[in-house]
Amino acid sequence: MKLIILDRDGVINHDSASYIKSPDEWKPIPGSLEAIALLNQAGYRVLVATNQSGIGRGLFEMATLNEIHNKMHRALGLVGGRVDGIFYCPHTQDADCSCRKPKPGLLEEISRRFGVSLDGIPVIGDALRDLQAAAAVGAQPILVLTGKGKKTRKDGDLPENTITHDDLAAAVHSLLQ
Repeated sequence: MKLIILDRDGVINHDSASYIKSPDEWKPIPGSLEAIALLNQAGYRVLVATNQSGIGRGLFEMATLNEIHNKMHRALGLVGGRVDGIFYCPHTQDADCSCRKPKPGLLEEISRRFGVSLDGIPVIGDALRDLQAAAAVGAQPILVLTGKGKKTRKDGDLPENTITHDDLAAAVHSLLQ
């Protein structure tokens, strides 16, 4: 099974320092939805692993997160793409849970649910915590320079073997070559 794991905010859609709190605030990064459709056409199962501490902070409710994801699913469908699963952590950093990236709990859950090792599986993110979670499970960390990506690259200290691309579309084109 070909599998790829994407962070959401800053990779698929524009990020916001004040969180994506409504479907109206969810806006895809140009080319990202088409890139997911290309992955689907190439036989990849596309999964999303995302920290959503806005729920734990009381900024929005679970129903709103579902509405945001429904908007993403509809937008993907319009370009012939789909996401096969969304895994999220609703906790704040203070909760010290195992599912909040950089801890690998979300990725370990994906491994269990799909019955696959994540060794070498591409994990694309824009923040150091995405890359650290990927490295913790032996996946291939890929940094995109959208969202927090430029700051992440500038700050340095990336996991060994991190690959960098301008955006999700560039990462997908490289992967599919």
